[in-house]
Amino acid sequence: MRIGIVSQSYYPRYGGVTEHVHHTALELRRRGHDVTIITSRFREGESTSAAGLERVGYNVMIPFNRAFVDFTVGFHLRSELRRVFRRHEFDVVHTHCPTSPSLPVIAIQTATCPQVATFHTTAPRSFLQDLFQGYLRRTVEKLDARIAVSATARESAEMYYPGDYHVIPNGVDVERFHPGAAPFEEWRDPAYVNLLFVGRLDPRKGIPLLLHAMPDVVRRTNGRARLLIVGDSYLRNRYQASVPASLLKHVHFVGHVPGRDLPRWYATGDVFVSPASGNESFGIVLIEAMASGRAVLASDIPGYRSVVIPEVNGVVFPPGDLPGLADALARLVNDSERRGQLATRGRARALEFAWPRVTDRIEAVYREVLSRRGAVHSAA
Repeated sequence: MRIGIVSQSYYPRYGGVTEHVHHTALELRRRGHDVTIITSRFREGESTSAAGLERVGYNVMIPFNRAFVDFTVGFHLRSELRRVFRRHEFDVVHTHCPTSPSLPVIAIQTATCPQVATFHTTAPRSFLQDLFQGYLRRTVEKLDARIAVSATARESAEMYYPGDYHVIPNGVDVERFHPGAAPFEEWRDPAYVNLLFVGRLDPRKGIPLLLHAMPDVVRRTNGRARLLIVGDSYLRNRYQASVPASLLKHVHFVGHVPGRDLPRWYATGDVFVSPASGNESFGIVLIEAMASGRAVLASDIPGYRSVVIPEVNGVVFPPGDLPGLADALARLVNDSERRGQLATRGRARALEFAWPRVTDRIEAVYREVLSRRGAVHSAA
């Protein structure tokens, strides 16, 4: 098959959608498919195209859903996309985040071949969705098949766009993320148990709650708890400034790290913590941590329930519950045996989300769509 994958989020921008697009493309290519990723330019002077990659327009970041999302701008996006579609003559186009302006919506409106889309977002009703519901519904109705990455992502999509959805989760590279990765030795110290956060420093990710929990966690662990925060945003300086002097040796902001180093950061942590307050459709970072053989602690939100089975392969606490977070962290720091048990079960859980298994299901949707389109054309 000739497959086009459209996504506003792609390298050099890291994130869940980027990883999903990249790894499904790799796996589909391994199976002999001709796959082209269509995204925007993220840097001045960035090449328009490379092997298996087409770039149109330019990316800007805008605040949305208590985070920052990618948005493609350009005066000729529609004509550029038409040229890309004509050049490649795709058998199927797969668009991610199909109701997000601008690139996904324009791509769906422009493509003439069979189309599939994956809904990644979990969010309540919003003014913008209400305002553009009619316009976006006509766009979504052009799709031949819809995928949601979790039950909660499907529920969010169904609020505005009722219909049939395949629930196919995100995946994880279980060979890249594995328990044998080498940690950063400068951050390994028998005097400390490392708590690790990985992600963008967006408000909904729960960093303020985590920082507020640390004084109690440090006290209850006799100073053994140390928090490593991997990720960045314009809020980093504000968060750093909020850390009191007495906690500076227990809280470290690592900042942005190269993607190649991410497995080593997971290996450096002892407990992975994600205190997100909500609007997470799926816990990609949770599966990466589990695949890396790390005990996981996460807020008990619907999207994370797609990955974590409480007290089996992870620990959960009520979202926004400061005492609950502090208590759970302190208990894990003080109980190495429990951490080991959670890590072993977490690795087994992560293997269920290996990319070949996820891609099997996506490929089956493509074949179903093409078969259905072929039957319609034969009957015409």
